[in-house]
Amino acid sequence: MPLIPLEDNFDDVINKVQRGLQVSDEALANRAEISLEDLHKVKNGEVIPPVIRRVARHLGLNAPALESLARHAWYPEVPVFPRGFAAFNTAFGDMRVNSYLIWDAKSREAVAFDTGSSVDGMLDVINSDRLRLKYVFITHNHEDHIAALPELVSAHPEAEVWSHREEPLTLESAQHFDEGVHFHVGSMDIKTLVTSGHSAGQTTYFVKGLSWPLAVIGDSLFSCSVGGSPTHFRDQLANNRRKIFTLPRDTVLAPGHGPITSLAQEKKHNPVFCYG
Repeated sequence: MPLIPLEDNFDDVINKVQRGLQVSDEALANRAEISLEDLHKVKNGEVIPPVIRRVARHLGLNAPALESLARHAWYPEVPVFPRGFAAFNTAFGDMRVNSYLIWDAKSREAVAFDTGSSVDGMLDVINSDRLRLKYVFITHNHEDHIAALPELVSAHPEAEVWSHREEPLTLESAQHFDEGVHFHVGSMDIKTLVTSGHSAGQTTYFVKGLSWPLAVIGDSLFSCSVGGSPTHFRDQLANNRRKIFTLPRDTVLAPGHGPITSLAQEKKHNPVFCYG
């Protein structure tokens, strides 16, 4: 199976963070002591290491990690779940979006996270493994993440659909939770953590009981990047640091776009959150 590309390149990260922090090109070039021409080159994807390092420092990014991203020098090692976990990657327009399925091997109860644009693969796993879909959890209600929700609900009307109350769904039977609610499925415990910013009720689902601790993070962050927001970007950064980056280091991160990664890897390689 081909590798899923990183969601953002280095220039995407620069543009996303600059936009979120509301720093103009003129102000950034002045602070970084570079020309506007060089800034525009870097923002359009030209790899100029001295300029990248200067821009990184003045946007609060880790310069070596951003330069490594620019050189395509690193890709996350995807942790392996021996059982009870499946990931799906479907096309939505010119982008690709992830959805996930987890299940308890003993009870055969299953949980879906988002749907992407198609649930064909998810339904195949549910049917072939004789699973009973108990819950469908939505990270946030942007169309690319819930496009196939009606199809999944039609195939499994017994499944309860849940989202944070700030992420209303048009589905009449959908239910809403507040932060900190726990759901139990077989031996698995699923805790809801609101990591808003990209959207008002963007939720991270932290799962214990699989081979690895798992955080299904939607568009809170991506490998080597972060979920964007033109109006609440600082909230996104703060919520990620406080609620995701304080999880156990071996937590697997399952984002809404791009490859699966781990907290330990992102602490070393994500220029937005890199600690060392």
